[in-house]
Amino acid sequence: MSVLTVRHSARALAAACFVGGLSVGCGGGESGPEGDALRVALLTSGPVSDAGWYAGAYEGLLLIEESLGAQVSHQQTRSPAEFDEAFFSYGSSGYDLVFAHGFEYQDAALRAGEEFPGMTIVVSSGGRISENVRSLIFRLEEGSYLAGMMAGGLTRSKVVGMVGGVAIPPAQGTFRAFEAGARVIDPDVEVLEAFIGSWDDVAAAREAAAAQLNRGADVLVHNTDAASFGVFQAVREAHGDEQPVWAIGMNRDQNDVAPDVIAGSAAIDIPRAFLRVASRFIAGDLPSGAFDLSLDEGVVDFIVNPAALHRIPAELLARIDEARTAIREGALEVPRIRFLEGESGTP
Repeated sequence: MSVLTVRHSARALAAACFVGGLSVGCGGGESGPEGDALRVALLTSGPVSDAGWYAGAYEGLLLIEESLGAQVSHQQTRSPAEFDEAFFSYGSSGYDLVFAHGFEYQDAALRAGEEFPGMTIVVSSGGRISENVRSLIFRLEEGSYLAGMMAGGLTRSKVVGMVGGVAIPPAQGTFRAFEAGARVIDPDVEVLEAFIGSWDDVAAAREAAAAQLNRGADVLVHNTDAASFGVFQAVREAHGDEQPVWAIGMNRDQNDVAPDVIAGSAAIDIPRAFLRVASRFIAGDLPSGAFDLSLDEGVVDFIVNPAALHRIPAELLARIDEARTAIREGALEVPRIRFLEGESGTP
């Protein structure tokens, strides 16, 4: 297995490297770069060591490599110029499928889709689509709603907090659902909200979390990436046996990141989702446009931390289970923000 992250400073250099025969991150399949093995790439705008959104995507890439014998590559790209360079690199070298893991890639993906019609691009939580640009929409608000119920049932102060990265519609949607879930348990709960303007700034997240804790919040949820470590650190510092403070993970099962203070995680099984997309791509039946994955498909859920079970009231767990069943059966519709261009109700 060989997965190499590369970043080139210029578009021309990227093209020269690929066209010149330099294989980036090849592995898995027995065929060489000129063989017929599926070639799959992943773009992330943050580190895959975040124990969350990006880590799940990277695990998905490796699962595709292992399960489908694909040749795979990953690049971390931070700016729009780097987005364009990476898409150009993969398109020039004949990659079949590119996962662009984040809402921020949607415009660059459309440009690349026009330039390389033979390459399929899947944008996680993307709001814009074309003939060869798909949107993979995770209905994370369903897991976040259940997480909100947990927060509403655990808070003693009747104040809960939400710390986000960048205020994009998918992140805002998880917070609206979290707020609704908390208030279905306690209509009088106060919900604090802050966006720090970064997915990965641990210090800023810690500061925002501490500010909410100082305002009385005793349950905090995040929707960040590596910055989540700052939220967990602030909660740990404030936690006491007599005055417990809780955190809730997001995007991935983060229960083992801080098992002493995390009550559960609103999680996406991103590896399972990526493998499903790649398998359908090979089969030739990948849906055009948007591809929704929800709690009903087993991709999204709220996972209670096993280490915290003895501290969570049984009646609260039962209410969460009832709500989960109702969502799956279509009897409970969770609030959501529609962000897919052309979708009914899109702002």
